[in-house]
Amino acid sequence: MAKEMLAAHKEFVMKNARLEPIRNVVIGATELVRGQDQKFLETMKPLVRCQSVRLDLSAVQRIDAAGLAALITLFCTARDAGHDFKISNPSPHVAEILSLVGLNRILNSQSAAFPVPGVELAETAA
Repeated sequence: MAKEMLAAHKEFVMKNARLEPIRNVVIGATELVRGQDQKFLETMKPLVRCQSVRLDLSAVQRIDAAGLAALITLFCTARDAGHDFKISNPSPHVAEILSLVGLNRILNSQSAAFPVPGVELAETAA
């Protein structure tokens, strides 16, 4: 009975891409800004095409529009390949920026929004 259940579980996991293991990647850079975005994409795109990725942004202290665009590109690339792309542990400043532009709801690896100290955002009725 246990062998049958294990076999059924393995088959279910193999058929369901959402249950695949997520690779955790830590960014060593402290900035995700214009000028660094293309190298970042060159490194990360092949990875998100092959598997689901959770990107740890705890070291990133500065992000600009180019960095945000790079994260969106990785999200879309992963989704098109049938994988997940999420971020985790954003620094307070990065969490604030992601919340202000609404990307925290799309990229967050947890169900709750990023906590942003001193900032309260109202939920819309829509």
